[in-house]
Amino acid sequence: MEKQSLLAEKLSAIQVEFKANKSRYNSFGKYNFRSAEDILEGLKPFNSKYRVYFTISEDYLMSHDLPVIISKAAIHDVDSDDVIEVKAVVGVDLQQKGMQTPQAFGSASSYGKKYALGNLLLIDDTADADASNTHGKTVAAKVKLDVTDAAFEKAKTFIENGGSVDTIKNKYDLSKQAETILTKL
Repeated sequence: MEKQSLLAEKLSAIQVEFKANKSRYNSFGKYNFRSAEDILEGLKPFNSKYRVYFTISEDYLMSHDLPVIISKAAIHDVDSDDVIEVKAVVGVDLQQKGMQTPQAFGSASSYGKKYALGNLLLIDDTADADASNTHGKTVAAKVKLDVTDAAFEKAKTFIENGGSVDTIKNKYDLSKQAETILTKL
């Protein structure tokens, strides 16, 4: 148990120190983002500093005719066999317009890896105060968020990891059902 606490302490220190810049740009959606590869690259200095290493693995399962990828991000202690692992579950949308099956799986895989790492490292992907500051410009209407939307699962994970419903409300126009479910988490 003592060794597990040592790894938990190392992870906690890394969570506090780690910064992952949003260095990539989506020209279609006009937003910056970070990828799993960006996160992994940013973690490399912590490997020797804390004598740990990180891994990502995936499992595939078919659930109710929907392929699902379970991405697992883990931190391993070099000095022991201790591991802390978290998961992210992502459905594969085989009907995504303009994507072949391998692209749909690749997209879901990338998304799952990124969110598994985000869950492990407590990376908050919600907009910060500066990002929501309009600097006097007209504000676009908020995107509607319903329980059937893919982003709803992300919102649930955010709440389960300590985020607030108010933060989600700043970004989305929640349906009554979505707000009720998120408030109860």
